[in-house]
Amino acid sequence: MKKNVKSLLVLVSIIVMALMSACSSASESSNEGTGEKKSDDQLKIGLTVGTLANPFFVAMGKGAEEAGKELGAEVLVESAEYDLAKQTSQIEDFITKDVDVILLNAVDTKGIAAAVQQAKGAGIPVIAVDTNAEGGVDATVTSDNYQAGKLAGEYVVEQLNGKGDIVIIDGPPVSAVADRIKGFEDVIKDSGIKVVAKQNGEGNREKALTVMESILQANPSGSIDAVFAINDPEAIGVEIAQEQAGRKDEFFVVGVDGAPEAADAMAKEGSTIMATSAQSPSEMVKKAVEIGMKVKNGEDVEELIKVPVELVTQDTLDSYQGW
Repeated sequence: MKKNVKSLLVLVSIIVMALMSACSSASESSNEGTGEKKSDDQLKIGLTVGTLANPFFVAMGKGAEEAGKELGAEVLVESAEYDLAKQTSQIEDFITKDVDVILLNAVDTKGIAAAVQQAKGAGIPVIAVDTNAEGGVDATVTSDNYQAGKLAGEYVVEQLNGKGDIVIIDGPPVSAVADRIKGFEDVIKDSGIKVVAKQNGEGNREKALTVMESILQANPSGSIDAVFAINDPEAIGVEIAQEQAGRKDEFFVVGVDGAPEAADAMAKEGSTIMATSAQSPSEMVKKAVEIGMKVKNGEDVEELIKVPVELVTQDTLDSYQGW
């Protein structure tokens, strides 16, 4: 009798386990059919940028969030404040949080290599955005920064009729800045234009203002014909220094970015910011997200994707769509 009862209990256990397995399979099948994902499996995208004090990177962050929303992904946006150690720490944090893709706007093209290698070692695709990065990134999505500098240079040469004394306000040690400077200098090298000062404005308004004040003190009134700044925050800082020194009638300024604040400044009567090579940060980062997902899914991608820029001047400002 005991043997029969024991056999019956075993049989009942087998039936119960079979029923549980069937229910589990049905549940999984149901989730697959509705396209639902468990919260643990939600996509995560990490973006670290130079500084969110620059509207360009704010627009980039918003673009990443919009792209993430379409994918149902969580987007983590971090500001490195142009600090290599801080950006390295942010990438390490992305690795710890097991993000699916890292979008990197490097604060130091060479210096960030070790952090990129660490992410790659963890199996996370890394897409460089706006400027390239060493360490083995999967792809780089950037504005055509050489073109940006070239367009600015052509404008300066045209406005000065091929001769004059100018100033260049340089920026952080990244490829985007180097390419802009190269594009600009390649255009002016065969002209009669001479660079009388070239200093680092560090990509921000305050530093560019301070640097330009020093340049104005070292160069007497009437000795500067134009200034090329590697981005719009610097261009605005230059204009402020120029105004404070009472030298607004002396020279004009050309920047890069097409930032809303630059467009607003250019629209004001008497502005000396005459032109800017305009980028599209939002579209750039959306393209980077697209490329990153392709890499994650094992698809082949181009190593370098360049997004064209356009020169916006005070004369064409009304037709500029902006960011």
